[in-house]
Amino acid sequence: MNLRLAEMADLPQLKAVYKEIIRNMNENGVPIWDEIYPCEFFAEDIERNRLYVLTEEERIVSAFALCSSASGADCVSWSDEQGKALYIDRFGVNVDYLRRGIGSIALNMAVARAGELGAEYLRLFVVDINEPAINLYVKNGFKKAEGVYDEVIDDDLVLHEYGFERMAALV
Repeated sequence: MNLRLAEMADLPQLKAVYKEIIRNMNENGVPIWDEIYPCEFFAEDIERNRLYVLTEEERIVSAFALCSSASGADCVSWSDEQGKALYIDRFGVNVDYLRRGIGSIALNMAVARAGELGAEYLRLFVVDINEPAINLYVKNGFKKAEGVYDEVIDDDLVLHEYGFERMAALV
């Protein structure tokens, strides 16, 4: 498997992969993504050189963005508030590759890449009802931060998000 920065040519495949991820999440009672988020953020992520794809041959098996900030970062208590951190965002695994350890492989690659980029921590936010993701993060050494970030989407929708962090693999 190969981890690389995403390119604009990847957009059609990325959107198709995430459409299936969204369908699978909805079927499993985790209706938190839609046709706008995360797909409409991929082009900007690519332009900013922060979207990574994990590929097997030419197929995208996982993708994630490594961002320098996150909206809820000040709403939780991190283990080291002053530590340099990157935030993993829009993390997804191709549904054709579920239950093969791809999520763990991709997370470990993200931890390593964060360290290569000079971060001490890799942090993320996950919606409280997304138990499969929470279990994956805990299994891979991420620790839950104190506090909750309430992301207000609109008058009828507020997502309660937990912060998780893991020390990056310093180079």
